[in-house]
Amino acid sequence: MRSALSIDIDAPGTLVFELARDVTRWPALLPHYRDVRVLEQHADGSTTARMLAIRTVVPALGYGIPVAWRARVWVDPPTLGLRFRHLGGATNGMDVSWRIEPGDGGCRVTIEHVFEPRVPAWAAFVDASFVRPIAGRTLATFKSIAESAAAASQEARSTRGRPAKKSP
Repeated sequence: MRSALSIDIDAPGTLVFELARDVTRWPALLPHYRDVRVLEQHADGSTTARMLAIRTVVPALGYGIPVAWRARVWVDPPTLGLRFRHLGGATNGMDVSWRIEPGDGGCRVTIEHVFEPRVPAWAAFVDASFVRPIAGRTLATFKSIAESAAAASQEARSTRGRPAKKSP
């Protein structure tokens, strides 16, 4: 099964990539991520990490289901890409690719999941129940953070050189 989620972000693709590239920072940036722990550093620059996120079930009550997985993570700065390969457990073998495509004044971020377990119905269940809710929240949160940072940067650039306002 192949599924993809995309979002347009009014911020430079390089900014979004810099925010997303270090998965160990995700718990500090994303409220639904509780922990990311590096288990192994590989010679090719990739890492194996254990990740823990909360899949919100009843937002008004703050109720959610903890979801944990291990993944090997590759970061590709020239293409502004990230790749995850799930290792073991319920999503063993899932491939996840992040594509950050710069556009006019912003970028489009697409997260694609490819999951082909022995039982195809399992892929559909995992996608609808966990992948889409967690990845969708991840994209929405990175959008908010990146757009706020881009706006603050733009504001800082536009105020440079202006005389400071005097207090009465």
